[in-house]
Amino acid sequence: MGHERLSQEDKDEIQKILLEINRDTLAHLRKKDCTINDLDEIVDKVYLFTVDKKEFMTRSLRDKVFRFLKDLHESIENVYAIHTHRTPISLKAYCQIFIYVFPFIYAPTIIYSIGPNNSSWITYFIVLLTEFILISLYNIQNQLEYPFDNVGMDDINLDNFKIHR
Repeated sequence: MGHERLSQEDKDEIQKILLEINRDTLAHLRKKDCTINDLDEIVDKVYLFTVDKKEFMTRSLRDKVFRFLKDLHESIENVYAIHTHRTPISLKAYCQIFIYVFPFIYAPTIIYSIGPNNSSWITYFIVLLTEFILISLYNIQNQLEYPFDNVGMDDINLDNFKIHR
């Protein structure tokens, strides 16, 4: 049984599937809440295509496609893990409580350290500066949690990962 080449129609079909995988993966990453099940179904289309067109593909080509699928699935899983695993909510709550309570604990300590006879603006300045730093760090943590949402200058630009840029 001789192996024949894929027709142009088959090549167009597999290209359409690969573009769909690319488009939908990037779309899923842009959302804050998403499931990976839809992506699994699209990736399975490549497998089904390979099985359906088995007689038109050499064994080495099928092996390459299956290695590609394995790598693709692994990569999608890794990116999805980055996308879904966030800072534990208890740690975020602790940070917020600390930001709100800290001035009440820190201000008397500053007043005691510099002495009650010195100007009170120094105390206000030190406490406000410290609060500004804590709130900034909390906001940075929130921005880092969603690297794909295109909010902020340090986000990952998903448009750079499109097949057709």
